[in-house]
Amino acid sequence: MSQKVPDVDRRIRLSRDRVLEAAIALADEGGIERLTMRRLGEELGVEAMSLYNHVANKEDLLNGMIDALFAEIVLPPHDEPWKAALRKRSVSVREVLLSHPWANGLMDSGSSPGPATLRHHDRVLGTFRNGGFSLTMTAHAVSALDSYVYGFAKQEKALPFDTGEQAAAMAQMLLAQLSAADYPYLFELMSKHVLQPGYSYSKEFVFGLDLVLNALEKARNEDAAPLGDPDRLPGGD
Repeated sequence: MSQKVPDVDRRIRLSRDRVLEAAIALADEGGIERLTMRRLGEELGVEAMSLYNHVANKEDLLNGMIDALFAEIVLPPHDEPWKAALRKRSVSVREVLLSHPWANGLMDSGSSPGPATLRHHDRVLGTFRNGGFSLTMTAHAVSALDSYVYGFAKQEKALPFDTGEQAAAMAQMLLAQLSAADYPYLFELMSKHVLQPGYSYSKEFVFGLDLVLNALEKARNEDAAPLGDPDRLPGGD
């Protein structure tokens, strides 16, 4: 049986990283709304006031939590073409958002982004720029890509099922209530797509991601500026 660590020892070992780790765990468990300095202190076995030796305030805590999540995201590799690199990064962003759903909507809302956050955004911008995107087209591309990734993760988390089996069970329930004559296209989707072996809504993410990346590649090519344009960096596929 493990012994309870004395409060004095826990206070001595308290650090900013440990505070952030505990805060993320609490948010994962109960949502960001239930995260308070008092509850966090209780989780760490210290008075809430002790936390202020490591975080300036609640905003600093949230900024640190978000920065820790950005550190989990795979950065676009420098040694791969831009499309493959950003595909890996986008898949990683979705995985982080699914693991920490409370963070969707907060990832870019902080007024004081940390080093991991800044490094992430700088690498994404650099991947587009070194992939032959003009500065203006890079701004468009980042907005379009992240709107899709964050939007899909939010929609996916809101669905009333998590697995293909659960989706099939819900489809069966809906089919029992739907009239094929009144709702022919819903009936067709449920019976001939959702109920097919191996169906998983998560597969839609990669399909849509490739559509977005292919469209951005087309937009980049159509936006091709004359040689020597200072707005464009050399590169591309």
